[in-house]
Amino acid sequence: MKRYLFLLGILLFALPSRSQDTLPLSLAEVEALFIRNNLQLIAGRFQIDIAEAEMMQARLWENPTLTLSDLNLWSSRSQRDGETIPPLFGSFARNTEFSVELSQLIRTAGKRRKLVRREQVSGQMVAEEFEELLRNLKTELREQVISLSYLQDYLEVLLAQSASLSRLLESHRKQVASGNLSRSELIRLQAAALELENELYETRTEYNEQQRTLRALLCCDAFTHIRILSEGEQQMVGPRQLSVHELVEKAILHRPDLRTARLQTDYHRRTLSYEKALRMPDLTVGASYDRWGGVWKNFIGLGVSVDLPLFNRNQGAIRAARLSIDQNHYLVQQQENEIAHDVVAAYNNYGIAYEFYQTLSQEGLREELDAMYEVYSRNLTERHISMMEFIDFMEAYRTNRQTLLTARKNLSIQWETLQYTIGKDL
Repeated sequence: MKRYLFLLGILLFALPSRSQDTLPLSLAEVEALFIRNNLQLIAGRFQIDIAEAEMMQARLWENPTLTLSDLNLWSSRSQRDGETIPPLFGSFARNTEFSVELSQLIRTAGKRRKLVRREQVSGQMVAEEFEELLRNLKTELREQVISLSYLQDYLEVLLAQSASLSRLLESHRKQVASGNLSRSELIRLQAAALELENELYETRTEYNEQQRTLRALLCCDAFTHIRILSEGEQQMVGPRQLSVHELVEKAILHRPDLRTARLQTDYHRRTLSYEKALRMPDLTVGASYDRWGGVWKNFIGLGVSVDLPLFNRNQGAIRAARLSIDQNHYLVQQQENEIAHDVVAAYNNYGIAYEFYQTLSQEGLREELDAMYEVYSRNLTERHISMMEFIDFMEAYRTNRQTLLTARKNLSIQWETLQYTIGKDL
């Protein structure tokens, strides 16, 4: 048995191990890394190139058509009534009849130009859709950074409390061993430490999940540990300095999803113009050469072909394009209405979060709590307060610190939500 354990130990020691590398990043550095590395953004940029390629394709003329026909595979004197067909040059095409035709499709009524204009609008829509993708992903990124920063700070609070409790437990164990304290007080302190460890476990689990999500957004190595650098209080404009009516106007002007919807109306108008042009039939012009196929031994002729628009004048497609314009007009109005409601709701939520956080910050609660925690720890050691008083204060301290951090987190998220609904950084 010992031999197997020894071999297992050697095997585990030989396995490659890799610790996580800490990558400290500020918010600006996180966004720069995101813009450079995010695979979804990289894939989205290809859509712009694809739209440009489709626009280039719409500008191209149709290829001409070359037709070789009436080519005889063999020829006998009886078929030619004893006549000999001379070659074109050398011995090529001796006793051979054939015809060659070269034709070219010519689009009428400016179809190609109108199709290019429609594709230009399509390219603008793709660019706006990329801006919308960037807006969504950037907001998601910022919320992840805010949540990770909150958990990072809350973990520091919990770890500081855990270290303080560990020192108190060590001191109380010695006091119990000396007979100066009852074991019940030690057990109560151990129970409080166990509750704190459970809180640490849940917070660390959530912290690791936020790390995973942020690493995926930044396309970082799986072994990278990201640490958000503190940059002080984020500069935010107070809600009283903002006009909700101006914010709604900015959103109507800057939201890329609304610009896309408006471009969709323009796209339908260009489609209608193109579909109307399709009523005019295209021309096919051609030139043909016929060798020994008719009265003349070498016949060269010209020809033109055109469809007769008797039954299909593209009526259905034209009607569909007109209806699409009317439909999109109402959809744009609906979207403008929803955007206005979103901005007002985001502004109100930001105002509530701002006032709450300002109330907590102005009272200087954090500094007072930290000072009182040291006083309570010292008083417990010197037995000036009871164990129950210390544990009650410890739980109140942790709850209030969490409330402060949560208020700051909610304020930052509401600020980002307000900017997201407007479609522009304030």
